Amino acid sequence: MSGPARGGIVASARRLADTVLGIVQTRLSLLGTELQQEKQRVYDALVLGALGLLLLGVALVLAVGFVVLLFQEGYRLAAVGVLALVFVALGVWLLHAARSRLHSEGDGPFALSLAELRGDRRGLRGQAPPDDAR
Repeated sequence: MSGPARGGIVASARRLADTVLGIVQTRLSLLGTELQQEKQRVYDALVLGALGLLLLGVALVLAVGFVVLLFQEGYRLAAVGVLALVFVALGVWLLHAARSRLHSEGDGPFALSLAELRGDRRGLRGQAPPDDAR
Protein backbone atom coordinates (compact mmCIF):
# COMPACT_ATOMS: atom_id res chain seq x y z
CA MET A 1 0.00 0.00 0.00
CA SER A 2 1.47 3.28 -1.05
CA GLY A 3 -0.01 6.71 -0.58
CA PRO A 4 -1.21 8.58 2.50
CA ALA A 5 -1.69 5.48 4.65
CA ARG A 6 1.97 4.53 4.33
CA GLY A 7 3.36 7.63 6.05
CA GLY A 8 0.38 8.56 8.12
CA ILE A 9 -0.88 11.97 9.05
CA VAL A 10 2.53 13.42 9.88
CA ALA A 11 3.94 12.58 6.45
CA SER A 12 0.81 13.96 4.81
CA ALA A 13 1.14 17.19 6.78
CA ARG A 14 4.79 17.46 5.78
CA ARG A 15 3.96 17.01 2.10
CA LEU A 16 1.20 19.60 2.42
CA ALA A 17 3.55 22.04 4.15
CA ASP A 18 6.19 21.41 1.48
CA THR A 19 3.63 22.11 -1.26
CA VAL A 20 2.42 25.29 0.45
CA LEU A 21 5.98 26.52 0.94
CA GLY A 22 6.76 25.77 -2.71
CA ILE A 23 3.75 27.82 -3.81
CA VAL A 24 4.72 30.69 -1.50
CA GLN A 25 8.31 30.57 -2.77
CA THR A 26 7.13 30.71 -6.39
CA ARG A 27 4.78 33.60 -5.66
CA LEU A 28 7.46 35.56 -3.80
CA SER A 29 9.86 35.01 -6.69
CA LEU A 30 7.24 36.35 -9.11
CA LEU A 31 6.59 39.30 -6.81
CA GLY A 32 10.33 40.07 -6.68
CA THR A 33 10.58 39.96 -10.46
CA GLU A 34 7.62 42.30 -10.83
CA LEU A 35 9.10 44.65 -8.24
CA GLN A 36 12.37 44.80 -10.18
CA GLN A 37 10.49 45.56 -13.41
CA GLU A 38 8.46 48.27 -11.72
CA LYS A 39 11.58 49.82 -10.19
CA GLN A 40 13.35 49.83 -13.57
CA ARG A 41 10.32 51.39 -15.28
CA VAL A 42 10.15 54.21 -12.73
CA TYR A 43 13.92 54.79 -12.86
CA ASP A 44 13.88 54.97 -16.67
CA ALA A 45 10.97 57.41 -16.60
CA LEU A 46 12.73 59.64 -14.07
CA VAL A 47 16.06 59.69 -15.92
CA LEU A 48 14.45 60.38 -19.29
CA GLY A 49 12.20 63.00 -17.74
CA ALA A 50 15.11 64.76 -16.02
CA LEU A 51 17.21 64.84 -19.20
CA GLY A 52 14.24 66.04 -21.22
CA LEU A 53 13.53 68.80 -18.73
CA LEU A 54 17.14 69.93 -18.74
CA LEU A 55 17.31 70.15 -22.52
CA LEU A 56 13.92 71.80 -22.77
CA GLY A 57 14.93 74.34 -20.14
CA VAL A 58 18.02 75.37 -22.09
CA ALA A 59 16.08 75.52 -25.35
CA LEU A 60 13.33 77.49 -23.68
CA VAL A 61 15.68 80.17 -22.38
CA LEU A 62 17.27 80.53 -25.79
CA ALA A 63 13.91 80.63 -27.60
CA VAL A 64 12.42 83.23 -25.25
CA GLY A 65 15.48 85.44 -25.61
CA PHE A 66 15.29 85.13 -29.38
CA VAL A 67 11.57 85.94 -29.56
CA VAL A 68 11.82 88.89 -27.17
CA LEU A 69 14.70 90.37 -29.17
CA LEU A 70 12.65 90.07 -32.37
CA PHE A 71 9.96 92.43 -31.06
CA GLN A 72 10.26 96.17 -31.10
CA GLU A 73 11.05 97.95 -27.84
CA GLY A 74 7.40 98.75 -27.00
CA TYR A 75 6.09 95.21 -27.51
CA ARG A 76 8.73 93.23 -25.66
CA LEU A 77 6.90 93.23 -22.33
CA ALA A 78 3.71 91.90 -23.94
CA ALA A 79 5.72 89.22 -25.74
CA VAL A 80 7.25 88.05 -22.46
CA GLY A 81 3.77 87.89 -20.84
CA VAL A 82 2.26 85.87 -23.69
CA LEU A 83 5.21 83.48 -23.76
CA ALA A 84 4.96 83.00 -19.99
CA LEU A 85 1.28 82.04 -20.28
CA VAL A 86 2.02 79.61 -23.11
CA PHE A 87 4.81 77.97 -21.12
CA VAL A 88 2.67 77.65 -17.99
CA ALA A 89 -0.08 75.94 -20.01
CA LEU A 90 2.42 73.59 -21.67
CA GLY A 91 4.09 72.83 -18.34
CA VAL A 92 0.80 71.88 -16.69
CA TRP A 93 -0.11 69.68 -19.65
CA LEU A 94 3.29 67.94 -19.60
CA LEU A 95 3.14 67.30 -15.85
CA HIS A 96 -0.32 65.79 -16.26
CA ALA A 97 0.94 63.58 -19.11
CA ALA A 98 3.95 62.44 -17.04
CA ARG A 99 1.73 61.59 -14.08
CA SER A 100 -0.65 59.57 -16.22
CA ARG A 101 2.29 57.63 -17.69
CA LEU A 102 3.48 56.59 -14.25
CA HIS A 103 0.10 55.12 -13.35
CA SER A 104 0.14 51.36 -13.66
CA GLU A 105 -2.08 49.65 -16.15
CA GLY A 106 -4.46 46.90 -15.16
CA ASP A 107 -4.72 45.80 -11.54
CA GLY A 108 -1.59 47.58 -10.39
CA PRO A 109 2.13 46.97 -10.32
CA PHE A 110 1.80 43.39 -9.08
CA ALA A 111 -1.05 42.26 -11.31
CA LEU A 112 0.55 38.92 -12.21
CA SER A 113 1.23 37.98 -8.59
CA LEU A 114 -2.27 38.97 -7.55
CA ALA A 115 -3.80 36.94 -10.39
CA GLU A 116 -1.75 33.89 -9.41
CA LEU A 117 -2.76 34.24 -5.77
CA ARG A 118 -6.43 34.52 -6.79
CA GLY A 119 -6.00 31.35 -8.84
CA ASP A 120 -4.38 29.61 -5.87
CA ARG A 121 -7.30 30.57 -3.64
CA ARG A 122 -9.80 29.29 -6.21
CA GLY A 123 -7.85 26.05 -6.42
CA LEU A 124 -7.89 25.63 -2.65
CA ARG A 125 -11.64 26.16 -2.64
CA GLY A 126 -12.02 23.53 -5.33
CA GLN A 127 -13.27 25.92 -7.99
CA ALA A 128 -12.23 25.55 -11.61
CA PRO A 129 -10.06 28.35 -13.03
CA PRO A 130 -11.67 30.61 -15.64
CA ASP A 131 -11.06 29.70 -19.30
CA ASP A 132 -8.91 32.79 -19.94
CA ALA A 133 -6.70 32.30 -16.86
CA ARG A 134 -4.15 30.10 -18.64
